[in-house]
Amino acid sequence: MTKPIRRAGVIGAGVMGSGIAAHFANAGIEVLLLDIVPPNLTDAERKDPAARSRFAAGGLEKALKARPAAFFHPSHARLVRTGNTEDHFAELAQCDLVIEAIIEKMEPKRALFARLEQVMRKDAIAASNTSGLRIEEMMQGRSEDFRKRFLVMHFFNPVRYMKLLELVAGPDTDPAVVARVRKFGEDVLGKGIVFGKDTPNFVGNRIGTHAMLTAIHLMIEEGLAPEDVDAITGVAMAHPKSASFRTGDIVGLDTFAHVADNCYTALERDEDREVFKVPAYIRSMVEAKLLGDKTKGGFYRKAKEGLETLDPGKLQYRPHGGDEAIKKATKSCEKIEDPAARVKKLANDPGKAGQFAWKVLSRSLAYTARRVGEIADSIVAIDDAMRWGYNWELGPFQTWDALGFAETVERMQKDGIKLPESILRMKQSGATSFYRQDGAVFDLLKGEYVAREVDPRNVTLAGARRGVKPVLANDGAEAWDLGDGVLGVTFKTKANSLDPDSIGMLSLAAEKAEQDFRALVVFNQGEHFCVGANLFLVVMAAGNKDWEAIRKMVKGYQDATQRLKYASVPVVAAPYGMTLGGGLELCFACDAVQAAAETYAGLVEVGVGLIPGGAGTLNMLWRAFEGIPEGVPVNSYDLVTQVFKNIALAKVATSADEAKALGFFRKTDGVSFDRARQLHEAKARAVGLAEAGYHAPVPRAYKLPGESGIATLQMMIDTLVAGGHASEHDAKIARKLAEVLCGGAGGAAREVTEEEILELEREAFVSLCGEPKSAERMQYMLMNNKPLRN
Repeated sequence: MTKPIRRAGVIGAGVMGSGIAAHFANAGIEVLLLDIVPPNLTDAERKDPAARSRFAAGGLEKALKARPAAFFHPSHARLVRTGNTEDHFAELAQCDLVIEAIIEKMEPKRALFARLEQVMRKDAIAASNTSGLRIEEMMQGRSEDFRKRFLVMHFFNPVRYMKLLELVAGPDTDPAVVARVRKFGEDVLGKGIVFGKDTPNFVGNRIGTHAMLTAIHLMIEEGLAPEDVDAITGVAMAHPKSASFRTGDIVGLDTFAHVADNCYTALERDEDREVFKVPAYIRSMVEAKLLGDKTKGGFYRKAKEGLETLDPGKLQYRPHGGDEAIKKATKSCEKIEDPAARVKKLANDPGKAGQFAWKVLSRSLAYTARRVGEIADSIVAIDDAMRWGYNWELGPFQTWDALGFAETVERMQKDGIKLPESILRMKQSGATSFYRQDGAVFDLLKGEYVAREVDPRNVTLAGARRGVKPVLANDGAEAWDLGDGVLGVTFKTKANSLDPDSIGMLSLAAEKAEQDFRALVVFNQGEHFCVGANLFLVVMAAGNKDWEAIRKMVKGYQDATQRLKYASVPVVAAPYGMTLGGGLELCFACDAVQAAAETYAGLVEVGVGLIPGGAGTLNMLWRAFEGIPEGVPVNSYDLVTQVFKNIALAKVATSADEAKALGFFRKTDGVSFDRARQLHEAKARAVGLAEAGYHAPVPRAYKLPGESGIATLQMMIDTLVAGGHASEHDAKIARKLAEVLCGGAGGAAREVTEEEILELEREAFVSLCGEPKSAERMQYMLMNNKPLRN
């Protein structure tokens, strides 16, 4: 039970099964994806292997077309082999892990497990992706040995993007099996593991469904509309923007009703059982196939006149609206960046928004507290489940702390809300919060604070930095001692955009690292790594026709990236989220990248009428040419053309693996499946380079296509313009880019140095700043408060 899981079987090629198979392939696991033989085949089709495996093949095809994408890169689908449960079932004997993801009905699952027991190896694990059926019932009739190797692995949809993986062991499950699956889930799949108990709908869906239905029932009682409820239970409450009703549309009302019905049927003794009763109007919506996004209409739908909302009373659509007072109150809360302060302001709002929010929160929090010990023993597990599975910014008990533990208890008691004895004892003990700053957490079952189990790899910048003050600091960035001889740079600007201060810090940090440290890591916080350069100063200078000032700005960033590139200590970037324009050029300057799997990288400068201005053209050429052995004849035009397309078409990778395929990252760069471990892994990569005898790279010179390449790319550009695929201004930008990448007219006559390429890039950038159309694009972004990125 300690051997690695290298090959997996997935039975059921629906949305969940194909999603699980895709993410396993993302992690490099070979997958056998099976589904039933289609029941209505013709006699000829029954002899056709492709027709017999049509369901599984169709599931894989849907996964390849899924948006958002299920695969990191389409090539990963090569690891998934499809088949059917009649012809290929015996091949499951080759799998280390087999996951069932078929229809949520007990009898088909039991029948499947009876078959599985006959073919699986004795060291292989069987699992169910059920969202709430009991293990005890599913395992009826199975041998003791099979029951020891069985557990629930409940993934959340979409599998690639949702961090939560609930593991539920049965009464006979071998602890070694649980440990093996936990290690696989965390280390290979990058999931956050929550241990639940064998209760209906486990942890996330039990609490999440209760919270959603509490809001839905209260809407009718309080006379509010769906858009009012979503305004209150969304960002203002530190929940996702999709809130309650929009989440129902995304999940599918048929699925939502099924989960609720499962709770209502199974929870006969639950004191809040009636909360799980699906309202009659939702039942009518399901019958009418108003299921949400999958049927183009649920609680909301898009019409020619704009967004429409379903009136629950009339079951008719009306123009999207909402209570203005509620909109005003919730918008005010949404402006607060700190989620704890945000939700506290909402709950204390004296108007309708605050009153409704308090009713939802107080009932949901009390219900969650009453479930501790029943669905999970740890409040941390419940909080993690809601953050990772429902994308709440704060879990229930973290929300309780934000509202104030004692004040919230007193307010609930005043309102007559039933609290468990464990909460009352906690208050009597003098405890003031569930989570303490020293890392301890209150254990409601033990009635005392206990040390919180923490994975040492899950380290934040606050937890990693040494000392009380940064080593270097200015208004745009700081550099901290991260221990082990590593200096860490982090930006403080809006969306981590580049400005003179953050750019200046890069050079200062490189110098400091060379003097007093052995490695440098660039690690940012917030939603995105870096959305590019703040163009405000460029727009101002262009308006004043101060071209020399723009030239100086561009050279300043070029110098900073080159300074990092040739530092005498290794430099590692840790990109994630949007890593665009200058943010990606920053990664180019580093010796290595440790990217989060969900990194969206691209050189998007053409979108504002410019080309890369931070050595992006030079370093894209560096990546294109660096893997070619000396002496191998190369058509430089082909390499340059691909770089040209990536920049001119503003291609944006939708994963770190796709960024590698596009040449934005190196094939050897690291990928962190769990972003919580990214800083730890980036620092380890930097230390590894330092300990392996690091030496800075040697500057290169390039034999480029020159004038003939420029002319050929010009023909490509002219064709796009003639076909209406590009404007004249787009063509002007593309021509400038072509000149830079081809090394100017003389690029083929001799090797072009890095400094010469940088000069071409700089002059092209400055000249485009003088173009009226480029100025219009930059002004538009500024006026409409778009992310400021070059």
